[in-house]
Order: sequence, then structure tokens, then C-alpha cells
Amino acid sequence: MKYPIAIEPGDAGHAFGVAVPDLPGCFSAGDTLDEAIDNAKEAIELWLETVIDDGGAVPEPRPITEHQANPEFAGWIWAVVGVDLAQLSDKAERINITLPARVLRRIDAAAKSAGESRSGFIAHLALRA
Repeated sequence: MKYPIAIEPGDAGHAFGVAVPDLPGCFSAGDTLDEAIDNAKEAIELWLETVIDDGGAVPEPRPITEHQANPEFAGWIWAVVGVDLAQLSDKAERINITLPARVLRRIDAAAKSAGESRSGFIAHLALRA
């Protein structure tokens, strides 16, 4: 998916500011134009991951020309940032891991106590970390 970003020009004393018009509240910045674009990609991924974790829908990007017509972004630089939604997918994936037996027993006991499967328990711990 490709999201248009609006970049407020910076200078020697100010960073380049970035807004993602299709994702309300998604902002970023960078000391250089390249850094601003890289940081925007990270901000978009975090914004989308939060929405997905909260059970929300991923907004479809609108055309740049639609955003360029907004006077709020007059004089701003435009770019497009690609995001691979497959990297943010909640589709279950089978993995094989190796753990010491004593650690596995602790995980299983904690999972049972929490009323979860081993996989669910590990996933919830990872998401909280």
C-alpha cells in the first residue's frame, strides 16, 4: 500500500515536518528530506500496527492530487511511502523454537493460570513488551 506524505520544508534551524493526510494524527519529522521520508515510513507502520491491534480498519490511501488541493499543505513537498501490509498481518504462522525445559514448564504453568494456550500466552507477552 502506498501512502502520500506531505513534507513541510525545513532549514538549517528546523526539521522537515511530515504529515500523513490519510492517517489522522500520524506525524513525523527528520533533519534532512531523506530522513523525514524514512521516519514517515516508520510512523506509518506504527500507526497502522496500532489500528490493527485495536481491531480497526486500515484506511485506503487517497490520490496525492486530492491532498494537494488542500490549502493546509500549500508549498509542501509531496512523496509516497510504500508499506507492506503483509508485515503487519495477524495471520497465524507456525514456528519452531527451542527453549530450556525449565523455561517451557514456567511458560506452560503461566499460560494455564491465565487460561491461555502456550502460543497465545507468548504472543500476549511479546505484544506487551
